[in-house]
Amino acid sequence: MTVFIFAFVVMLLVVAGMAVGVIVQKKPLKGSCGGLNNLGMKQNCAICGGDDEACEKEQQRQLKKAVAENIAYDATKRK
Repeated sequence: MTVFIFAFVVMLLVVAGMAVGVIVQKKPLKGSCGGLNNLGMKQNCAICGGDDEACEKEQQRQLKKAVAENIAYDATKRK
């Protein structure tokens, strides 16, 4: 029984470590080396339309939009 508990704790630590790594890097998760490319469906992708850089371009656009929009304000300052 101790072995199962130890294995469970180790797996929890591994999953937590991966989650922290993803959060710290602030990058979106990427797919495996298979996916639409292996199925020949990459050109039919409704999101990127076959352009590998489309997601990165969209993320940059969203980041610029978020920075441009002031989503918070200082309530202590009067206009």
